[in-house]
Amino acid sequence: MQLRGFCMDALGRNFYLSDASNDFMSKPTAQPREAKLTTDELTLTYFEWGNPNDPTVLLVHATGFHARCWNQVVAQLPDNVHVLAPDMRGHGRSDEVPPYNWASFGRDLQAFATALEVEGAVGVGHSMGGHCITQLAGERPECFRELLLLDPVIFEPEVYVTNSDQGFATAQEHPVARRRERWDSWQDMQASLTGKGTFGLWDPQVFADYCRYGVLAADDGVGVRLACPALVEASVYLGSSKTDVHQLIPNIDMPVTVLRAPPRDPGSVELDFSKSPTVPDLASRFPQAQDVLLAELTHFIPMQAPGLVADYIKRAL
Repeated sequence: MQLRGFCMDALGRNFYLSDASNDFMSKPTAQPREAKLTTDELTLTYFEWGNPNDPTVLLVHATGFHARCWNQVVAQLPDNVHVLAPDMRGHGRSDEVPPYNWASFGRDLQAFATALEVEGAVGVGHSMGGHCITQLAGERPECFRELLLLDPVIFEPEVYVTNSDQGFATAQEHPVARRRERWDSWQDMQASLTGKGTFGLWDPQVFADYCRYGVLAADDGVGVRLACPALVEASVYLGSSKTDVHQLIPNIDMPVTVLRAPPRDPGSVELDFSKSPTVPDLASRFPQAQDVLLAELTHFIPMQAPGLVADYIKRAL
């Protein structure tokens, strides 16, 4: 593995970049290069398409997912686009290193943007990824020219004051912690989840990518396990109301588009992950933003409509 560069970020943390090849893929439709970013805290895996001299798009995934869930979005972008997509800590092929709070995810993304010299990019984040993109844009607006926030899980300010734990004392009590996380193969995972819940609404190829790249070899050598373990995912959900970005939003004076699914019923006690948790008037809180309500979609916007997301990115470019 060749050393790509050694740097220090704004917090004084050392990191280096390494990759398997110095050859950049020329087309976003090609298989991405997999590379590593090592900081003082952990090693993040990321994927890169295209040439760094071309306009950059930074894609950040949601809780429980991984960078390769963006494959079908990237496949519909122009050839002359440079795309970066990290696996966040505890997800995909990045290290499983706590804490799994949203402030830590934001700091990781800042270190990533520093290391990769992200500047003037189109920032795209889904769910937790949209929250992280907002953190980065508020702290370092020079990183972006425009933002596309896909149901970014930014609640009303009052939620962060109460610091709600969603009624669960520990991550072990969260229903997500009990989800199945072992299979014989990724194909077995795909077969067992096909048609269940909102998976039945997904674009079939996105669902295949989620399964194919969302597992790792099991620690005991038998079969595969979720790359984001159920307890890690539950821990991320419990931390969703502990990092308030509302004070950063006025700093984000660039075009912002917020895509939202229909909102959750505020009186419901059910955990409905298909509905939007984002404060409905979020766009009005940015200096220049537009709100787009996608009544026909669920919270899983890029999984259902990768072409729609690609179209919005192309407009930003």
